[in-house]
Amino acid sequence: MNLSRTDSGFFRPGKSNLSSIQTLLGDFINDRDSPSLIWKLHENKIEGLSNSSWGKSEPLEKVVIDNDDLVKILNHPKMLKNSICIIEPAEHVGTNLAGEDVRASSNIAYLSQFIADCDSILIPLWCSKELDHSLIIDLLNGCLAYFIEGGYPSVKDHKTFYNLNFGLNELQILNERMLISRELKTAPGIFICLGHQLAAQAHIKLLKKATQEVLKKLDPDIFSISSHYQNLIETSKRIISVGENLNVYKDNKLVAKGWKDPLFAVALNEVPEVGQVELQHYSHTGDHPSSDFQKLLMYHDLSSELDIGIIEQSITYEKNLNIVMFHSDEVNEEAILFSNWAYGELRNALFPARKELSVSENAWLLKLPTSIEIVCSTFAED
Repeated sequence: MNLSRTDSGFFRPGKSNLSSIQTLLGDFINDRDSPSLIWKLHENKIEGLSNSSWGKSEPLEKVVIDNDDLVKILNHPKMLKNSICIIEPAEHVGTNLAGEDVRASSNIAYLSQFIADCDSILIPLWCSKELDHSLIIDLLNGCLAYFIEGGYPSVKDHKTFYNLNFGLNELQILNERMLISRELKTAPGIFICLGHQLAAQAHIKLLKKATQEVLKKLDPDIFSISSHYQNLIETSKRIISVGENLNVYKDNKLVAKGWKDPLFAVALNEVPEVGQVELQHYSHTGDHPSSDFQKLLMYHDLSSELDIGIIEQSITYEKNLNIVMFHSDEVNEEAILFSNWAYGELRNALFPARKELSVSENAWLLKLPTSIEIVCSTFAED
């Protein structure tokens, strides 16, 4: 990688920073019709941005292929903290009507640059050499925000990744590390399409690992109060029991039987979503064949009230909030409702013993997420 720029900003070279990026992005979200605050700068360089492509010209020159590239970026922390990182699992997300491969990472980079003059760093895992996962995590934790992009393969089928340098198993392991590497001030992660589905699988795998860690590797002698240990054991057994007995249904048909089923987290959508769809607040009647489902749904209703984000606000205050979808697979709501409940149960059991655990071999358990919210959903028309 030829790192031709170490200062941040394309329209305002050396002047783009966290404050200006947040201001420009916030101004756009608040008013998408008025001219940009930097519209005069666009006039001189917009052609350069439009003609830019990954790894060939500025501002899309930062493409990570090997560990040396990761180290180069990490050696410029100021540049990194004012840039977004885009992880690209596959070379395209599909083909458009003109027969062209659609590379969604370019869309994110163009929009980030045009709206907020925010630089982008691409990690195309599908064509990269073997990368050190620890270096990738360091990169993601140090940037402004990171995106896990979509792609044409299916997370339900390892074979669809065979022609890519980064296989499904390695992607799943990396996603698990991302989820337990988050700290108070680490960059926000945005998982899109394939990335969203990988995250769902990672949550289930982490819960399996956590409960097995408690049952098989937790040393009771580290606990000053024996009831704390016993509570963790009972909580883990309860989570396993619910996970093994919770089934996934679509159109009243059984799709996955328990969390050991490979389709428990992600399965084929009832109706493929292609084109523009409207985002709506998530809701469910509670009717479900699995006896534990209502408990999970009520727990989600409670936990989702604790934090209200920009997506929920946008759905509430804007009319007809639409996005473009291209999905044949979808994340199963049963898996996410279960994960939210299970993380909450583990958090409540881990918290009383957090001091002893923090200096033990099991300290990673304290890094588990504490909740997940289904902020919105889409509906297929009958």
